[in-house]
Amino acid sequence: MCGIVGIVGKSNVNQALYDALTVLQHRGQDAAGIVTSDQGRLFLRKDNGLVRDVFHQRHMQRLIGQMGIGHVRYPTAGSSSSAEAQPFYVNSPYGITLAHNGNLTNVEQLSREIYESDLRHVNTTSDSEVLLNVFAHELAVRNKLQPTEEDVFAAVSQVHKRCRGGYAVVAMITGYGIVGFRDPNAIRPIVFGQRHTDEGVEYMIASESVALDVLGFTLIRDLAPGEAVYITEDGRLYTRQCAESSQYSPCIFEHVYLARPDSLMDGVSVYKARLRMGEKLADKIQRERPDHGIDVVIPIPDTSRTSALELANQLGVKFREGFVKNRYIGRTFIMPGQAARKKSVRQKLNAIDLEFRGKNVLLVDDSIVRGTTCKQIIQMAREAGAKKVFFCSAAPAVRYPNVYGIDMPSAHELIAHGRTTDEVAELIGADWLIYQDLDDLKDAVGGGKVKIEHFDCAVFDGEYVTGDVNEQYLDRIEQARNDAAKSTGQRVSAIIDLHNN
Repeated sequence: MCGIVGIVGKSNVNQALYDALTVLQHRGQDAAGIVTSDQGRLFLRKDNGLVRDVFHQRHMQRLIGQMGIGHVRYPTAGSSSSAEAQPFYVNSPYGITLAHNGNLTNVEQLSREIYESDLRHVNTTSDSEVLLNVFAHELAVRNKLQPTEEDVFAAVSQVHKRCRGGYAVVAMITGYGIVGFRDPNAIRPIVFGQRHTDEGVEYMIASESVALDVLGFTLIRDLAPGEAVYITEDGRLYTRQCAESSQYSPCIFEHVYLARPDSLMDGVSVYKARLRMGEKLADKIQRERPDHGIDVVIPIPDTSRTSALELANQLGVKFREGFVKNRYIGRTFIMPGQAARKKSVRQKLNAIDLEFRGKNVLLVDDSIVRGTTCKQIIQMAREAGAKKVFFCSAAPAVRYPNVYGIDMPSAHELIAHGRTTDEVAELIGADWLIYQDLDDLKDAVGGGKVKIEHFDCAVFDGEYVTGDVNEQYLDRIEQARNDAAKSTGQRVSAIIDLHNN
């Protein structure tokens, strides 16, 4: 889960890129980067940290140019490293920079091809750098002094043939334009839009529509699976379907947790999808717990608030804000290491005792991944005087790792893996627990005005839409992602040390 943005403007785009990244900060808090292009020269600033900490006035003054891309990152394996902050750069051909959201599942094969056949060097363990080199090679073999839109789309077509996994990409070809493209299953989100200025039309590509909204851009649409958009430096826009075969299978977890509620994804309002999740949960409670005895519904801030509000309305039960959130603590889901997550929960939330004392409380969260956060929050509710504590998850049980760019850890670190609902309830300390049904979640997200028939639901059902994920691959990413690897600062590289083989 990362955030990407690209802008082709009529004046300096540094401030607009900065503002867009702050809007997308929820998608990654590990590192941030911006690169701009001015008269064929590149200006880059990237480092570990939040957007506000990476970019100071002296950096912004150097990021000149009417075209640029930006990225906010969180790591999907191993420890954080500023060397893997994006965008990445290669000088041949033309000078290309790239920012990427997602994960390639055939990165080992690609790394070998890049070294042995493409004769290119990869300097980090990031699959984003691998993807950049694949794109650069495919553009280089066109052997053009000046690339046209046909050359760009041909290169993207070859990327789709060679790369597997989930990916949304923005890449800048120095002096020529910006290209955005999406994997043939449309797993990771990407949109584009425009705004009119006195100087002419400006274009923007971003992970979420909210970034366009805040900067005054009008959403044109989402990129279709396998589609690419190319915007030249002088403001001409081209789109092309670049995949031989494609299937709309967007990641359903974007609507559960990752995206902001004020975003539209593939035509679906994230806010309305979460309202419908609350409706479905209320229906399930009434079926399974008709004598539920709930006095008050309290959301665990912030992502679950919309679902919890609608759930309370449907049940006819009071909705109250029982936790005050410290806005200066990052999202615990994307913090590397169990110790960091445990420490941050108490720093992040504080209970309002009067909302809990002597009451049967239903806590609502967007999902339960490791169980670390909800276990501590349930304990906080009991310490605040709750008589009984019930728990609802707006998502089904998370039982399988994610391989397409979300740091869902190894299966054995997922609390629901191999356990029943009652067993999970006992482990987290709830009097009872209800998960959303997967069919209800699909209906909540895809059952609005825009009909989406298929989703990537691998974390819930173990079905990986790219068809290339096996036990061997899952074992490998488990070694790279488990908390032991993160806490010791180790990283199991997906890149083979080709020089020593």
